[in-house]
Amino acid sequence: MFTGIVEELGEVTAVETLDDACRFRLRGPVVTDGAKHGDSIAVNGVCLTVVEHEGDEFTADVMAETLERSSLGALGAGSRVNLERPMAVGERLGGHIVQGHVDGTGEILDRKPSDNWEIVTISLPEDLARYVVEKGSITVDGISLTVVDAGPDHFTVSLIPTTLALTTLGLKQPGDRVNLEVDVVAKYVERLLGDRAQAPRRGEEAAR
Repeated sequence: MFTGIVEELGEVTAVETLDDACRFRLRGPVVTDGAKHGDSIAVNGVCLTVVEHEGDEFTADVMAETLERSSLGALGAGSRVNLERPMAVGERLGGHIVQGHVDGTGEILDRKPSDNWEIVTISLPEDLARYVVEKGSITVDGISLTVVDAGPDHFTVSLIPTTLALTTLGLKQPGDRVNLEVDVVAKYVERLLGDRAQAPRRGEEAAR
């Protein structure tokens, strides 16, 4: 589990194409400190498993499905990426509960800078819109953000200078794809309420 608080802006140093996957080599001095085979590291919000670790670099294999369902397929050598290690038990939950399981991708539609922050508008897949609410949480490229406005096919977020300087959202431009993960609590609530609505009321099953 992650928190959506990016630890560092890393870099893809190499991409190896396999039969039905890709192997990424990534540089990140912070997240590789103490890393070992089998550890998890979120890359632009996608939970990946460390295959090898040497110095300040690590490799991770990405399946074809992940490449298709996320923006990782567009990465190449030199691409900058958001990196985060899983939250340790007992640490503060600075962002919100993030699984590292991308629900879909959006596209940056517009950027409006101001003196102290920047408003970014991002497209929203129709099947995810019901999980996004004003002042709720959403993960964009692994960054825990608060939704400013939520529409049927887009949402906006306000980015402070720190986020712009230390994450990929300071680099992305209109037309670029970003990974989206909605609040997992909303999905569980929907499922539970749906099951309750479909379940027969007490005594109804016996009366049938």
